[in-house]
Amino acid sequence: MNLKEILEITWLSLAVSGSAAMLSMLVGLPAAIFFYFKKFPGKKFVLALINTGMGLPPVVVGLFVALIFWRSGPLGFLQLMYTPAAMVIAQFIIALPLVAGLSLAAFHQVDPEILLQARALGASGFQLVKVLLKESKMGQLAAIIAAFGAVISEVGAVLMVGGNLKGYTRVLTTAIVQETRMGNFRSAAWLALILLALSFAVNWFLTSIQQKGADRWKNPSWK
Repeated sequence: MNLKEILEITWLSLAVSGSAAMLSMLVGLPAAIFFYFKKFPGKKFVLALINTGMGLPPVVVGLFVALIFWRSGPLGFLQLMYTPAAMVIAQFIIALPLVAGLSLAAFHQVDPEILLQARALGASGFQLVKVLLKESKMGQLAAIIAAFGAVISEVGAVLMVGGNLKGYTRVLTTAIVQETRMGNFRSAAWLALILLALSFAVNWFLTSIQQKGADRWKNPSWK
């Protein structure tokens, strides 16, 4: 495996998992806000589904996506099987419950008195959401860290819907599996180190942002 191929695999891993994590944040965060403020019949059931989804086996997600996008499936005409797009969709489904569930948990950690005070001061619904997001920012970053960590290290779903096609859908996790099956343990070990380094770099960046917020909270400017 040459350097160019390794760089392509690494970039695709980052692009697929990064896209899935960001999409899950764009959908999961508004969903968590909705579930936090709204009461409706069946809410507990929906929240139970979200919590169950946080531990959803990736191979189950891969099977579900494959059934939908297979040639004979309901969306088979889109011809997305064995494409990076199908991999993003599978990882998005894996990451979404994590973002929604952990964000909602972070919202519940916010002191209700803060929102009550804001409401008493005449805050609009949009302003209440802004206060909630500001007070739970560290929890939201924890959610995106968990979601990215889950999808960047995932292999079952992307292998089922991506097919591990060389130069097209092969990512670090599937490449490690491929090299191990071929007995190329040295190459597999190097790819594993790259995967760990990539995961660490992204999580270090997100953790740095999270800790800056924590430091500002511990050391307010008025001190």
